[in-house]
Amino acid sequence: MDKILEALVSSSHPLTIKRAIVKKVVEAAEKEVTEEQCQALYRLTARLILQSEDTFQQQVGQQVQEAYARFHRDEFARFLSKEFVLGLLQQGYGSLDRRDPAILDFLHGCLRLLLSCPAVLELAPLMQTEVLRMVCERPEAALCAKLAALLTDFPQCVPRDKAAVLFCQQLVRTFAHFQCPVGQEAELRRYVTQVSRVATLLQGIWKVEPATLLPSLQEVFAIISSTDPSFEPSIALASLVQHIPLQMITVLIKSLTTDQNVKDASMTQALSRMIDWLSWPLANHVDTWVIALLKGLAAVQKFTILIDVTLLKIELVFNRLWYPIVRQGALAVLSHMLLSFQHSPESFHLVVPHVVPLVQSLQTDGLPTSKAFLLQFTELIHCMMYQYSGFPDLYDSILEAIKELPKPSEEKIKFVLNQSAWTSQSNSFASGLLRLTGKSETGKTGLVNLGNTCYMNSIIQTLFMATDFRRSVLSLHLNGSNTLMKKLQLLFAFLAHTQRAAYAPRSFLEASRPPWFTAGSQQDCSEYLRFLLDRLHEEEKTLRALQTAKPTVVSANAEGIGDCAAHSVNDTLSHSHAEPVDAEGDGRTLVERMFGGRLSTSICCLLCHSLSEKEEPFTDLSLAFCPSAPQSTLGPCQGAVNGGSENLEGPVKEAQSVERPAIEPALSLHDLLEYFLAPEILEEENCYFCERCGSLQRAERVMRVVTAPEYLILTLLRFSYDATCHVRRKILDNVGMPLRMCLPVHQHHASASNTAAVSSSSSSLMAQIDSPESGENLAKKLKPSQREEEEERLTDTGREGVPYVLSSVVMHSGMSSESGHYYSYGRNMSGTDVCAAATSIANSCSKNSETEAGLNSGQSESFTASQDVVECGGQSSSEWFLFNDSRVTFTNFQSVQNVTSRFPKDTAYVLIYRKQDIGGQPGGTRGTVNSSKFNGEPPLHKDLMDAITKDNKLFLQEQELNARTRALQAASASCSFRPNGSDDNEPPGSCGPSGGGGGGGFNTVSRLVF
Repeated sequence: MDKILEALVSSSHPLTIKRAIVKKVVEAAEKEVTEEQCQALYRLTARLILQSEDTFQQQVGQQVQEAYARFHRDEFARFLSKEFVLGLLQQGYGSLDRRDPAILDFLHGCLRLLLSCPAVLELAPLMQTEVLRMVCERPEAALCAKLAALLTDFPQCVPRDKAAVLFCQQLVRTFAHFQCPVGQEAELRRYVTQVSRVATLLQGIWKVEPATLLPSLQEVFAIISSTDPSFEPSIALASLVQHIPLQMITVLIKSLTTDQNVKDASMTQALSRMIDWLSWPLANHVDTWVIALLKGLAAVQKFTILIDVTLLKIELVFNRLWYPIVRQGALAVLSHMLLSFQHSPESFHLVVPHVVPLVQSLQTDGLPTSKAFLLQFTELIHCMMYQYSGFPDLYDSILEAIKELPKPSEEKIKFVLNQSAWTSQSNSFASGLLRLTGKSETGKTGLVNLGNTCYMNSIIQTLFMATDFRRSVLSLHLNGSNTLMKKLQLLFAFLAHTQRAAYAPRSFLEASRPPWFTAGSQQDCSEYLRFLLDRLHEEEKTLRALQTAKPTVVSANAEGIGDCAAHSVNDTLSHSHAEPVDAEGDGRTLVERMFGGRLSTSICCLLCHSLSEKEEPFTDLSLAFCPSAPQSTLGPCQGAVNGGSENLEGPVKEAQSVERPAIEPALSLHDLLEYFLAPEILEEENCYFCERCGSLQRAERVMRVVTAPEYLILTLLRFSYDATCHVRRKILDNVGMPLRMCLPVHQHHASASNTAAVSSSSSSLMAQIDSPESGENLAKKLKPSQREEEEERLTDTGREGVPYVLSSVVMHSGMSSESGHYYSYGRNMSGTDVCAAATSIANSCSKNSETEAGLNSGQSESFTASQDVVECGGQSSSEWFLFNDSRVTFTNFQSVQNVTSRFPKDTAYVLIYRKQDIGGQPGGTRGTVNSSKFNGEPPLHKDLMDAITKDNKLFLQEQELNARTRALQAASASCSFRPNGSDDNEPPGSCGPSGGGGGGGFNTVSRLVF
């Protein structure tokens, strides 16, 4: 039979005749056939299948073999002996090499014919050994695909136990040697299919033999982390990622990133190759694993690796966005890489040239998924341009390309940036010893206490939260200068953009500390604020004068900037050019435009009614407490002097026992402002010398605000001097702070017939208006005498109420001015933050200004009415912040109002209000602030950006070094932790874990600020 069949298939007869005869041979398989005839037929069919190049002959061989194996299975099992199979796998068949995929195809077909036959189990051990040997020889993808198909159908042939682990590891190694063909699309598709088939086999083995998974993954990492330049692993390894259980991400990444045996060069290589895997078309979850590894490295503070890989691969990842099949995963990785790389614009600027072409392609390619993808992509671009504003030459074309697409809100952008930074992201991969010390969730930066410098820190934070002032300072062109304003600009830039949780303002402290302040001692924050603003004001005036007159010698103003400022100005002029700050061309300095107001003091002789009027500038109003009001102070002769802490023995305990009801405060800011502006009778030893009368006369003194500042600074005079005990005692009265208030402002009017003297300016801006007695003898103010109705009407002519909204508050925690602690509350102030309630308050101010009785108790609603409208923005936990040296936390306006009720020694000291337009928008200087069309903040100048980038890189290196040191210490010794004794009810100004020094209730001992 075999001879006939062999002659037939090689003959020249027509195919129809051949097929007819072959059919007869196949039908004959049902009949009785000797074993010798069967073996001869099996040998013939094997030769036809494996060696024939003619398709018809191969088909004949398969048909005959299948027919006779079905009816004569035992004979076929004896044909497919171990010797025959071993010969095929080790030596091939005739001229056919053993590595030819046809060999495995033939064996696969033969085993299928013996399905459920005991012969398969007999062959299994042999097959297990041979397939392991085969994968160790690194077969090509086509042969591996055939092997995978065979082993999938016959799992008995898969190696077991320890051999299974070795088989999986070697198969992973084989993946690394696959070579992607460079040719037609059909070849690429076939290659991808082959690789996917082998990956599916490996997945099946992992499920059946879980012990093989971890060694396989270790082998994957060993391959991709290899630094051998002579070997580049195949990207086909990416096909394995989709089969790794996602539940293992946390364990595996933590194991990799904390393994001290893994060198940085190896980790860099591994991460780079994983990013290359984004090009593999059908692999799922590659982006998930890449991002997980990036986060894991950030968690253990290996920032050098992250920086190197980001700069090396960011353009490659961006280029993957052009291919729809992989663009979604590539965008996820690109977003994480860009958003987390916040210490420098370098990575974003690498991809900026490619943005516009991609946007244009997405807008015109017509794919159904392109529109949604474009929205995600443009949101990312908006976030990055917001983070690194100040490059209009780079961003103009991008803005033009995406102008029709929606832009995310500023709040969303800030949230995304805050959650993505390496130093701020919450991460489960880091152990307790390796937690990041990055910014708090607020996104704000604290200030390091450099030794009793909370007085400076609280003032700097309040000035920083004065949005228009901050933006104006950052907009100044002061390149290379050494002025105090330049140091403040640099400090503001660091507060806005540093990656550090808290910045140490050492340089600014040395430059701004008043000469009479002792280093390391507690100081008065109000005194520091006045000195700072005065220095900035006089410095700018001096610069203008010198730039105009170009003198050869610079001398310090006796009341102004002093020797240190003069030296700073001289140094600036000799090294650089600083542009004047006067952006509005009105001759005023920046301090004058932001904080400067004018106050008119008029004294009327009660005998001849002559009027003397003097107008002076001010930057803050010092509000005294009315002597008739009940004041909570320390007992006789108690308190700290020269930095000493309070002694809470004896009489102090009586003061501690005073009940302070947790209700509305008895005093309001309106009461103090009314008392400040109330007329005062000058009599007895305080009589006024009238030039017209030529003698001392009783007189009435009235102070009026004639020019309202953009930012109104109110200082509460809580420290009064006790002449008996020679100490400065603190007034602990709780003063109600309205969210919005109105300041009565009078238009200046003076008649030559009744004016004896008018003075309208002073050499220094800082003529601080708190009365001639500087707040110590303010008890001499009395109720005004009754004036004629006509004079009252004349007095109120031109009076209007200017609305203000609370911007920040500096709190003092402690019992005296020489000890305790300062901290501050600040509020995000932008045009969108103020609701329509400001309009009603302004209208209320206007209505009240028309009444005939100026400031009286019936008008308190003009100052405090909006205290009840906190829902308009003051109550949001995302708008108010508590700045306590290095610590910054979210808070709300209710907490600001109630802090003194809960902690009686924590009292408001300095308040800053922002002037509002009638429409509720911040008024006055908006046009000079926003020099960036990407966000409200001005773009950083190059020198500021360079300084911040340099420091951010240094910070990341410090974090990485510290992490490595702690990891080594943890590996060599066990760590012990002290129990956490923090108290959730501690005041914001306490020495506990929640804040700085000082503060607390009456039962808390006051301590010097640390």
